[in-house]
Amino acid sequence: MIWPFKPRTTKKVARIEITGLIASETRHRVLKELETVKEKKFPALLLRIDSPGGTVGDSQEIYDALQKLRENVKIVASFGNISASGGVYIGMGVDHIVANPGTITGSIGVIIRGNNLERLLDKIGVSFKVIKSGPYKDILSFDRQLTPEEENILQQLIDTSYQQFVETVAQARKLTVETVKNFADGRIFTGQQALELGIVDRLGTEKDAFRWAAELAGLDPEKTEYETIEEPKSLLNRILPMRGQTQSGIRAAIDWVEFELATNGQPLWLYRP
Repeated sequence: MIWPFKPRTTKKVARIEITGLIASETRHRVLKELETVKEKKFPALLLRIDSPGGTVGDSQEIYDALQKLRENVKIVASFGNISASGGVYIGMGVDHIVANPGTITGSIGVIIRGNNLERLLDKIGVSFKVIKSGPYKDILSFDRQLTPEEENILQQLIDTSYQQFVETVAQARKLTVETVKNFADGRIFTGQQALELGIVDRLGTEKDAFRWAAELAGLDPEKTEYETIEEPKSLLNRILPMRGQTQSGIRAAIDWVEFELATNGQPLWLYRP
């Protein structure tokens, strides 16, 4: 039998999760899910963020999409175990933020890393001959030290990205740039401290954030349901859910290694515990 009525998403709260490292895969998924929220006319969105951050550009694109969506949808973010660096930046794109008292957040800043294997290469007798169009084309090359001029170029890059982060936080949280810079030095803080600094609006659980989102949309939190927007799981994971859970730790470790390799030399909004 085919049920003749479709669920009324206009009476539900949508829910989206952002977990793990933020990179291009996360961006593709989240942007698609945000488009689904818009198309189905959900009046409110609960955004669960449990991420140490990631790449600058991907974080900015998710933030921009949230900014556009909030013109028609009430959005409340729930900070989970950790919502740091790029996770904080994404949170600046919503209407309100709820964090647990013990949430690890902050780490507002930028980092760029390169690997210098010069001494190792010398020991094994390996060297490279580089032909380049300009003096800085092989900046952050792994076979030599940075020159002072290259360090200055990279520092300017970091400073520009950092200023973008600080200005976004200041605008979103109605703080002065000077105030934000007082705590935006890369340090992490708890949800309780974040509340005192003005980074989050309330302390509470994900359920509290859901209730707030429902109320903002004019819905009764006691009667309103939420619908998690996510990609369909594979048939194997649906049949053997425990298999996926036991492999999650291994997958997370692999994701870190892949992320490190893919983003080497890129500026990152990332907390590295």
